[in-house]
Amino acid sequence: MTAAPGGRTGPVAWMALPALATFVAFGVVPLLGVLVLSFTTWDGIGQIRATGLTSWRSVLSDAGLPHALGVTFLIMALSWVFQTPLSLLIGAFLAGHQRYRELLAVLYFIPLLLSSAALAITFKALLDPNFGLGSGLGIPLLSQDWLGESRLALGVVVFVVSWQFIPFHSLIYQGGVRQIPTSLYEAAQIDGAGRVRQFLRITVPQLKYTIITSSTLMVVGSLTFFDLIFVLTAGGPGDATRALALDMYQRGFQANLMGPASVIAVILVLVGLGLALLLRRLGGRGDESQLEGA
Repeated sequence: MTAAPGGRTGPVAWMALPALATFVAFGVVPLLGVLVLSFTTWDGIGQIRATGLTSWRSVLSDAGLPHALGVTFLIMALSWVFQTPLSLLIGAFLAGHQRYRELLAVLYFIPLLLSSAALAITFKALLDPNFGLGSGLGIPLLSQDWLGESRLALGVVVFVVSWQFIPFHSLIYQGGVRQIPTSLYEAAQIDGAGRVRQFLRITVPQLKYTIITSSTLMVVGSLTFFDLIFVLTAGGPGDATRALALDMYQRGFQANLMGPASVIAVILVLVGLGLALLLRRLGGRGDESQLEGA
C-alpha cells in the first residue's frame, strides 16, 4: 500500500473499505454459509438440521462424483486447448493499428455480449438433425445427432463455450501484445526474422504472464459452466456432459438436497483455488516485469 505524501496511509485505506465490504458481503459470507450448510440436512424449505459429516460421506461415496469431476476436467482441458491458441492469434492480429481491425475487434466481441442460455437455445436449434441447419442446407455432415451422442455432445459444449469466450481472452492478449516494445520487433527485422519467427521468439515469450492470467480465468471459469450445459444438453445424453456445477444444481434444486449440493460447492471452490495457485506457481512469483531485461 502506497503512503500518502505526509507518510500517512489512512486515506488510501479508507478508499479500499467499500470494495472490501462488498467482497466480504457477497464473497466471504456466502462462502461461509455454504460451508456451514455442507454439515447439515436441508430440503430448502423446512428446518435445517445439523448432521455432521453425513452429507460429505454421501457425496464422497457417490460413484457419480468422479464422473462429474472427470467431465469437468475434460471440458476444462479441451476448452483451454481450443481457446488459448486461437485467442492468442486473434489477439495478436487485432493488436495492429490498421483501421479495419477496430471494426473486426467489435465484431469478434459480440458473442461475449450474448446470454449463455440464448446461445445454447440457438445452437440447439441449429444442430437439430430434423429441422436444423444441416437439414435446411441438405448437408449430411451437419445433420448428425450432435446432442444425442456422447462424444459429439461433449464436443458441441466445448465448441460453444470456446466460441463465446474466445473474444474475451483475445481482448486480454490484444492488450498484452500492445505493451511489447516495438524496438524488439525492429531489431528482429534487422536480423532478418520473418513474422512467424517474430511471433514465436518475441510475442509468445513476452506474453508469459498474460498467458498465465488468461489460463487462470479460463480454467477457474470452466468450473462454473452451468447455464449453457443445462439448456444445451441438460447433462445428457445419459450423463455424458454432467459437469460438477450441473450436478450441484440437480442435487440442490431438483432433488432438494441442499447439504450434498453445498458439499459440491465447497469442492468446486477448493478445486478452483488449487488450480489458481498451481498456475500462479507455474508462472513464477507473478510480480516480475513482463519485459526481458527489465
